[in-house]
Amino acid sequence: MLYVFADDQGGVYRKLLRAALPGWEIEAWPAVLDADEVTHVAAWAPPPGFFAPFRNLRTIFNLGAGVDKLLARDDVPPGVEIVRLTDAGMAAQMTEYCLYGVLHYQREMDVYRRQQQAAVWQQHDARLRASVRISVLGLGELGRRVAGDLARMGYPVRGWSRSAHRVDGVTCVHGEAALDTVLRDTDVLRCLLPATNETRHLLDARRLALLPCGAALINAGRGSLVDESALLFRLDSGDLRFAVLGVFAEDPLPAAHPFWRHPRVILTPHVAADTVPAIAVDQIVAKLCEATEGRPMSGLVNRERGY
Repeated sequence: MLYVFADDQGGVYRKLLRAALPGWEIEAWPAVLDADEVTHVAAWAPPPGFFAPFRNLRTIFNLGAGVDKLLARDDVPPGVEIVRLTDAGMAAQMTEYCLYGVLHYQREMDVYRRQQQAAVWQQHDARLRASVRISVLGLGELGRRVAGDLARMGYPVRGWSRSAHRVDGVTCVHGEAALDTVLRDTDVLRCLLPATNETRHLLDARRLALLPCGAALINAGRGSLVDESALLFRLDSGDLRFAVLGVFAEDPLPAAHPFWRHPRVILTPHVAADTVPAIAVDQIVAKLCEATEGRPMSGLVNRERGY
């Protein structure tokens, strides 16, 4: 049996999966079932203890971007396979979210907003795309797509990752030694790295200080990548023009957090990129076919690396 946990979209997934897998028994939470019959689960952010009753569980399909929360759980046995989906309709949405921040910077909408509040009528020279240096941290599935999309729009894009990658039209660099140089040559920084022990507070006080005065930050990857106290200091000082944030150290963001009312912060819930059910189901079906044919499933997570 394949069991689905997808909050209010569980019924949508159940209908699509039943149509695509007529030989499978498909159920969705909160249906009552025999837990021992569950061998596969497709889920995003289920409650604590959700997986514990499934003693015969073999595979979990992650219905979202990032597997860090799954890997941190104590109810997923070591022998259970965790499988990532590839894009699942999220990449185009992530590019749009990033492009909003880039245009906000390029067209100086934050400056005009402050002028509006002060009743100041002043025009500024428009910047060309070629003059806006964008750096994308993280060149996984989403990062490569976002970096490539922005490069095709005419922006100079540099991509950084821990290991070597190639993306058409993007200057790709890798390794710790290259990161400082990337930050020093950035107007808009876009974070799309996974949450691992190695990436926690990767953007700390020292690295945030490397960004040029007037740069902007867009983070809709993982909240743990950024030291929030250090970011607040850079925003308060005016060294950073603004930050577009959709992920935080604590999610949902507490009502008392200073980000809510900060004039240089544009804040959203975790909405940068949602999984499209029809695309996700197509990928789950394809991965199950791979397993049936004796091939390793694409997207299998390496637990030691964390992705």
